[in-house]
Amino acid sequence: MRIRTRLTLWYSAILLGILAVIGSLSYSVLRWSLMQDLDASLMTVAQVVHDTRSDDTDDSDLETILRNLLGPESYDRFVQLFDPDGRPRPRVPQPRASMLPFSAQAQANARRGIKTFETITHDREQVRILTVPIVEDKRVVRIVQVGSPLTRAQGVLRRYLETLVVLIPLGVGLAAAGGYLIAGKALRPVDEMTAAARRITAEDLHQRIGRLGTRDELDRLAETLNGMLARLDEAFRQMRRFSADAAHELRTPLTALKGGIEVALRASRTPEEYRQVLASSLEDVDRLIRVAEDLLLLSRAAVPPEMPRPRIELEPLVLEALELGTRLAQGTGAHVKLGPVAPAAIRGDSGALGRAMRNLVENAVKYTPAGGTVELTLRTADGQAVFAVQDTGIGIAPADAERIFEPFVRLDAARARETGGTGLGLAIARSIALAHGGTLTLEREPGPGSCFVISLPIAS
Repeated sequence: MRIRTRLTLWYSAILLGILAVIGSLSYSVLRWSLMQDLDASLMTVAQVVHDTRSDDTDDSDLETILRNLLGPESYDRFVQLFDPDGRPRPRVPQPRASMLPFSAQAQANARRGIKTFETITHDREQVRILTVPIVEDKRVVRIVQVGSPLTRAQGVLRRYLETLVVLIPLGVGLAAAGGYLIAGKALRPVDEMTAAARRITAEDLHQRIGRLGTRDELDRLAETLNGMLARLDEAFRQMRRFSADAAHELRTPLTALKGGIEVALRASRTPEEYRQVLASSLEDVDRLIRVAEDLLLLSRAAVPPEMPRPRIELEPLVLEALELGTRLAQGTGAHVKLGPVAPAAIRGDSGALGRAMRNLVENAVKYTPAGGTVELTLRTADGQAVFAVQDTGIGIAPADAERIFEPFVRLDAARARETGGTGLGLAIARSIALAHGGTLTLEREPGPGSCFVISLPIAS
């Protein structure tokens, strides 16, 4: 069912419920008002009887007054006079054909000087009856029973109910039709957004969904979708660039491997020449293996773990990175040292974090000239464990501060190939840090060199 139809149905159902409640309440108020008016009329008649009795008017005069006030028909049917014991007084000029019932409750109340309202069925119609005792000198001298048929009030209520039964469905129907049109107009921009989104494919993610400029929910939806398209566009561009870089990185050793093998097969070679070809090919194979392993590690590091991670201490990982840096610095003239180390524990994968630290140390040693220094530190601040690798190497230009974390980016490509680099070390380290809820940043320090910092949340 379409949203437009659902909105119309919900709106109509709620409106129907509201009108039904309002109709019920108005019907009850009208009924109460009619009964109040009827009771007031009966009280007026009773008051006339009381005032007439107070002037010592005899029964015949009282009956004449009531007959003139109510009319002969109403008087004969709905007025009765009783003595203090509840016996009906003789009628003048003729007795009535049928008497109104005089209930025991009304008699008991009358003896105590209390008026009583009742609704009864008399001669196949409902009648509202008021029984009033007339008290003189603290003594009941007469009981007057005045009635009024509810036919007129019931007729008014019936016509009002019939009006509600006709008008409420009609009003709900008109409101539903109007609501359906309004919902269609309100949701038309959503249809336009849907059509625009369907036209956007992976090849033209640069397109955007038009905004209405109303700054309402639909505008916010368009902004959200445009933001998602922008992120998808960037992700696709990075994916295409990554695929091209990976293909180029793999093609270079494969081309060298194929060329060496082809040259070796063109003519007969001595065993020593074949050995040299195999040794060169083995280097290219090792390079291919390193690239494949780095790509696999990069893809795994970007996926968050499904199981809770164990608690690990960072100090042993820092010492392992220091040992690797010391071995790599042998013969280069660079010096690797350990700075202040504070105990810190996090939750994570010790193997992956160790790889991230080793990548930073390897890069620092690789680009630090003879006589330079690489320093490793570990501290805690604001609930974070901060591992830093500070070197006095060639440094990094501000324009390349973020680019170096992209896969296959090498600021000195020729030198990187000579030293066996693939341009994935920093990308892998950042992916590992992000997967652990941390960050890897390049901080600008005064003086030469670079400072790479991994910040990780401390385990609670």
